[in-house]
Amino acid sequence: MEYHNPVLLQETVDGLNIKPDGIYVDVTFGGGGHSREIMSRLGPNGKLFGFDQDEDTRANIIDDERFVLIPENFRFIKRFLRFYGVKSVDGILADLGVSSHQFDVPERGFSTRFEADLDMRMSKKNNLDAYKVVNEYDEANLKRVFLDYGELKIAPALAKTIIEAREIKAIKTTDDLKQVLNRFLPEQFKNKVLAQIYQAIRIEVNQEMEVLKEFLEQSLEILKPEGRLSVISYHSLEDRLVKRFMKNGLFEGEPEHDFFGNFSVPFKLVGKMIVPNSEEIKRNNRARSAKLRIAEKK
Repeated sequence: MEYHNPVLLQETVDGLNIKPDGIYVDVTFGGGGHSREIMSRLGPNGKLFGFDQDEDTRANIIDDERFVLIPENFRFIKRFLRFYGVKSVDGILADLGVSSHQFDVPERGFSTRFEADLDMRMSKKNNLDAYKVVNEYDEANLKRVFLDYGELKIAPALAKTIIEAREIKAIKTTDDLKQVLNRFLPEQFKNKVLAQIYQAIRIEVNQEMEVLKEFLEQSLEILKPEGRLSVISYHSLEDRLVKRFMKNGLFEGEPEHDFFGNFSVPFKLVGKMIVPNSEEIKRNNRARSAKLRIAEKK
């Protein structure tokens, strides 16, 4: 089984406009596919730092003195690069979301295909897991999770049903959760609704939106002028944040105008959004929702 089939491999790395002696960061190392492509374009004086909080990724480490794997969440990118004496970099790559490996290992609890304990942690060091979200969150917080992160109109009913069910017995596994919510899973929409429910819980467990915001803000600080940011997102919540931040450096609102009505933005967009072609989707079905955006720091 391949650990993770890198999506939009050439396009994402091309977007970084690699300098052979540059310093680059792959904040979602995973199976190392994007990292290996970056390494192939670096000269003897180039450097690549990889971040990944998932302990399983250490099996994929690249044995090369130009590469350093930092086994931490990329929300700490600035702190750990400084630990290595790096204050600025030439490019940063992020392939957001869940890796194929995480989906394909049943006991991780990410996939709707397998029965597993409610977990969904990208790092085992994380104290919050899916069990705690489902069994300990109050009704208002459950509703928030399903509404904000699953974009489910039935969020109030889902939350109420879970609260009522867990009063009888704890909801321990993915199958338990499916049985509790079975009436909201009509056969023709079952997979879609389940995917939205799982996505919502997973995002909450891993604080994915907060992590993404912190990462994007720090990326702006550590990129050199003309440094590139190349980001693949897989759902609208991520993509909206990435698109807006690349456009004007903000997550909400509009940039301040000066007396003459002008405003400055920190990035220059590089090309248009890129999506996988039909051949890539045929080879790797998980690529179907990928969106790549590239920006250059001014």
